[in-house]
Amino acid sequence: MTTSTFRSDPPQSVFTAPTQTDGVTLYYEDLAVGQCWKSPSRRITKDDVTSFSSLTGDFDPLHRSAAAGSGTKTILPSPFGEPVAHGLLGMSVLAGLSTEHPRAATLALVGIMDWQFENPIFFDEVVHVVTQVETVIPHGRRAGRITWLRKLISSDGRLLQQGRFVTLVASHKREFHGNSSSSTAAPRQPR
Repeated sequence: MTTSTFRSDPPQSVFTAPTQTDGVTLYYEDLAVGQCWKSPSRRITKDDVTSFSSLTGDFDPLHRSAAAGSGTKTILPSPFGEPVAHGLLGMSVLAGLSTEHPRAATLALVGIMDWQFENPIFFDEVVHVVTQVETVIPHGRRAGRITWLRKLISSDGRLLQQGRFVTLVASHKREFHGNSSSSTAAPRQPR
């Protein structure tokens, strides 16, 4: 098995948590090709894997180990030497960790492209996400289509997963469109 290792030397433009962008919503006009962010870390536990199995119905033996003395048939040994987390659990954790790093005025997720599962995620693996803006394209008058390269990386530097998320991000123009009424209600804040 080939192991891909992510160099931990981030580009000079990487924003790491906490940063000056924490809590600030970024709009289409605020984003530029090459900008990069690093999320906080998170541990993926056996309980996370068990919960994900229950949620999805994926009880493949790769994701569990036989309890000692349980009297159950022996589970085939993992080709990785130990149980691993679901690849889609890793992708879900990546999506969650990158929601706030950066916090963009996202209108919709429109695609996931070129997704690669590079290395297994073991129980109790600590991971973080590096997100980089690859393309920024206008989409209508009040939004942009952004392609983000996202990488899920283990604390030991192994590249676990990578691929591209494509989202529509609101423009500053959209924030103020239609909010000129005499209503005193505050405008809705995008996530």
